[in-house]
Amino acid sequence: MTNDDVWGADRPHTLAIDVGGTGLKASVLDAAGAMVTSRVRMATTYPLPPSGDRGLVTKLSKLIAKLPEADRVSVGFPGMVRNGIVLSAPHFVTKGGPGTDVDPKLEAAWERFDLAEALRTMTGKPTRVANDADVQGLAVVTGVGLELVITLGTGFGTALFLEGALMPHLEIAHQPFRKGETYNEQLGERTRKGIGDERWNRRLAKAVANLDELVFFDHLYVGGGNARRVRVAGLGSLARKVTAVDNTAGILGGIKLWEGHHMGL
Repeated sequence: MTNDDVWGADRPHTLAIDVGGTGLKASVLDAAGAMVTSRVRMATTYPLPPSGDRGLVTKLSKLIAKLPEADRVSVGFPGMVRNGIVLSAPHFVTKGGPGTDVDPKLEAAWERFDLAEALRTMTGKPTRVANDADVQGLAVVTGVGLELVITLGTGFGTALFLEGALMPHLEIAHQPFRKGETYNEQLGERTRKGIGDERWNRRLAKAVANLDELVFFDHLYVGGGNARRVRVAGLGSLARKVTAVDNTAGILGGIKLWEGHHMGL
């Protein structure tokens, strides 16, 4: 018996969810990774605990109610995730979103929250959760050499692939970058709005140069909502091995979580 006999020619269908600091997005993908319905979106609101009436799981249940039923679920989450368990949720432990004070109660609520199990219970479907940059990367890498993905949106994310295999996730975003601040603080959306695109692009060029010295990537993909603002030509000699990708990769990568073996998930 073939997979087509079990699922149908275009099955399984994957409910792909992209959890972001400013928006929650979802769609359903067929077996080839094509969207079978338009993407739906709602704003991310704060404070955002993982559960409860105003929690992430409840908001996602309302979001996906607008979509056709799928056979399985994939989620990209902006933090460190291992085996479906959230180890860090830097956006969601704050009182009012990135740049605001951390709420100890939210920190406690998010600590080691099993997001995969909560969504599995809510949907009744097998569920996998990974870092959002990792998921975006799965949609765009070619499988040749060492490929680095950075995502530019509410914050700054990274994912690393060797010959197409996802490496264990590193929270580079929260490491020191310049002037006593992290990559996340220097390149996140809050800062971009404050300093303007020109200065932001100059900072980005320094960040890309740093990352090249760190990992010696063969190719770099720049995704996320602010990828459209990136001046690739401003990256100097590194521009030849940099590609800007569409933000829909955060959804389309969802199907790849179910293909093959990926380290660190």
